Amino acid sequence: MLKFEVFGKNGCAKCKSTKNKIAHVLLKTDRQADVAIDYFDLDSVGGMAEGAFNDVSEVPTTILRDDAGQALARWEGRLPPSVEMMAYLASGGGA
Repeated sequence: MLKFEVFGKNGCAKCKSTKNKIAHVLLKTDRQADVAIDYFDLDSVGGMAEGAFNDVSEVPTTILRDDAGQALARWEGRLPPSVEMMAYLASGGGA
């Protein structure tokens, strides 16, 4: 299963928009059932640990991972472009 990992902070408008945009793209491509979205709050201890492990220095940071956990794409400090997300979902999407 593909997985989007979103690293953000509470009160971050771009972080909330990133989660909403990914959910919209998954709905638009009918992939919401087979692609996960995990959110890591960098204001929490667990979120900070995951962020450190993944070298996250900007919010939002979004990482798209394949079934094996390998990073397919990474977007830092910005919303992932819909066109790029749809291309990954269409090509290596594991559906």
